[in-house]
Amino acid sequence: MPVASSEDYARLAATARQLALEAGRTIMAFYRDGTPVETKADSTPVTEADRAADRLIVAGLQAATPDIPVISEESTSTGLPPAGGRFWLVDPLDGTRDFIARTGEFTINIALIEGGRPVLGVLHAPVQDETYVADGLGQAVRMVGDGPPQAIRARPVPARGPAVIASRLHRDAETDAYIAGLEPARIESAGSALKFGLLARGAADVYPRFGRTMEWDTAAGQAILTAAGGHVRDLQGHELRYGKADFVNPSFVACGVD
Repeated sequence: MPVASSEDYARLAATARQLALEAGRTIMAFYRDGTPVETKADSTPVTEADRAADRLIVAGLQAATPDIPVISEESTSTGLPPAGGRFWLVDPLDGTRDFIARTGEFTINIALIEGGRPVLGVLHAPVQDETYVADGLGQAVRMVGDGPPQAIRARPVPARGPAVIASRLHRDAETDAYIAGLEPARIESAGSALKFGLLARGAADVYPRFGRTMEWDTAAGQAILTAAGGHVRDLQGHELRYGKADFVNPSFVACGVD
């Protein structure tokens, strides 16, 4: 059942933003001091920073919204809500490899899913002290430090060609072939869900991603980009949907205004 009022969405967005900022401070302590790296069963890395942020966010969401299930990358055992239901989808540290490599390009991702779609989202980049929010009412904003919210909007592709943003650590031959076909004006690389923020504020135009990603990698970014006028679509042109049993995304292309 969807949230009934703008006041409810405002409360949920404020809760998600506050928890993302708190998780960012927790992660930065590990970033400064260092933490051992472990390997999960799926061969992806995990650190105590991931786990500490997960504990903080999940506990905070459960306390603030006990009626909304929470699904997080590091604690998915709670299972899925009923089909079409509402749930939180969290990546407590998106870009763990970037965190380990100390590129500074990692984020905290928190999204609210309703009816299989991300309707509210928060991306917080602790190193940049930058936060993006989709408020559940179709508005997207960016905040830098303690500065005020600034409305953001994706842009139409410039006549000179698109600015393409690609994954720094997951770029492959299929991605390169797709990018070549776009005849881009320029190509940049970035880590984590920061790429969605760049699209949402009109600093880039296209982000292609081939290969495996998970729903918690993209949900918050999709909410923000959609609110800013952009899209995240699979290779058949369908918007990405959420709440699948395995949480795995298809290959997709995120873009600004068509």
